[in-house]
Amino acid sequence: METTAVLLKGPRDLDVGRLTLTAPGEGDLVVDITHSGISTGTEKLFWTGQMPPFPGMGYPLVPGYEAVGEVVAAAPATGYRTGDRVFVPGANCYDGAFGLFGGAASRVVTAADRVTRIDPGFGESGALLALAATARHAMAGLNKSVPDLIVGHGVLGRLLARLTMAAGAPAPTVWETDPGRRTGATGYQVIDPREDERRDYMSVYDASGSVDVLNDLVACMGRGGEIVLAGFYSQPISFAFPPAFMKEARFRVAAEWTRDDLAATRALVEGGSLSLDGLITHTSDAADAPAAYQQAFTDPDCLKMILNWKDAA
Repeated sequence: METTAVLLKGPRDLDVGRLTLTAPGEGDLVVDITHSGISTGTEKLFWTGQMPPFPGMGYPLVPGYEAVGEVVAAAPATGYRTGDRVFVPGANCYDGAFGLFGGAASRVVTAADRVTRIDPGFGESGALLALAATARHAMAGLNKSVPDLIVGHGVLGRLLARLTMAAGAPAPTVWETDPGRRTGATGYQVIDPREDERRDYMSVYDASGSVDVLNDLVACMGRGGEIVLAGFYSQPISFAFPPAFMKEARFRVAAEWTRDDLAATRALVEGGSLSLDGLITHTSDAADAPAAYQQAFTDPDCLKMILNWKDAA
């Protein structure tokens, strides 16, 4: 069995080609992917060659951990049936390519316990569940506070703001340096950080992925406040110690989402508490993936690029 897949052969060397799939086992599903998202965080680091050493990484690789599709083959023991609509957080099923992510393909083989049923009405927006679950994971749980300041108004920053509003908390402030990305807010304010004179933020979430902003965040926070690193950072984290010492600043790293986060996020979307509208700004046929990845990583007007696999062989 073969599939058409995005293949990242090395930094800035990306193409679409055919790969052989590993045979499905008793606990596996065969899923035809309809849409997959392009991550401007971790996948961009692989594309630029800036990804630090990471378990399971290597070239060539199939990217993509934000995919939705339809089950086309399932063993009875899996509990799934053909026709089920599922979210797929990637797959490692390729002969001759790493599947560290592995969702950017027309067909995948994946363990049934990795996928999640979703409402067919999600359409291409179903691919956003991974980012929504990432935002939820950063915020939910013991000893965690919802943000009163969010840095970055990309998709992750917008989801953090929407989840804060959905929780019934006061509207957060969002910092965004790009004027073109200050639109699209509902119920909260997006401002140029240079215009913000507040110095009492207690829960600051960085969704920019930039290490250069940390000293500014320490300066704007109140004593005993917390900075949550919600992005993925390729450079060592550093900051000036004396201001952080004076503020008794706390730092927390938000790891990747869990199945519980995904289930909770799906319920919020299905229940109407969390909207995924307005986050996908660009779509492209999978055959045009090289240009789509280039645009996703270089065009600031592109919040989220989705690949359409419906017509891929």
